[in-house]
Amino acid sequence: MYLPAQFEENRSEVLRALMSEHPFATLVAHGGDGLTANHLPLHLEPAIGPFGALQGHVARANSLWQKAADTDVLVIFHGPQTYVTPSWYETKREHGKAVPTWNYVVVHARGQLRAIDDPVWVRQQLETLVNRHEGSFAEPWQIDDAPPDYIDKMLAAIVGIEIVLTDLKGKWKISQNQPAVNRVGVVAGLREQGTADALAMADLVESTLNP
Repeated sequence: MYLPAQFEENRSEVLRALMSEHPFATLVAHGGDGLTANHLPLHLEPAIGPFGALQGHVARANSLWQKAADTDVLVIFHGPQTYVTPSWYETKREHGKAVPTWNYVVVHARGQLRAIDDPVWVRQQLETLVNRHEGSFAEPWQIDDAPPDYIDKMLAAIVGIEIVLTDLKGKWKISQNQPAVNRVGVVAGLREQGTADALAMADLVESTLNP
């Protein structure tokens, strides 16, 4: 991706945090069908390899696990993103030399995809995924809540995947290229909008004012 130095984020703890907080990713592979993109939740296991490993599963009917196995893939994680109007800039009121832009944060993760056709591994991965995302519910669902024969049937219909990461790149385009007075205006404008992405982006832009 195009990555000007001022927008580069290379702190591993920041990149891993975004991947964990926004686990629904786009996995881009080049296999027998050319370029393909799959959208799926992936769990980050930070202790595996130099950058961690992404673990998940796909439908057995999805050719990704066969055609892209043992090949390099790109996984994209998206964080908050917002339109930024120049009307929020103090300098726009001074001289009018301002244009709109789009703020966003993304992580690009690379590694080799490994297919894991092992029901024991897949069940363990599913338990990790379920426990992570059911934890906030008053009555968390567990895999054992379903009949064993039904779970066995579901497990037979999916295949595990793992990507041991070899490279991580982050792009935090959060108005760093604007003077502080404009960033103050962006924060105020985003907080007034009040959407989840706008508020999250407001926090990010504000962090550049108080590093």
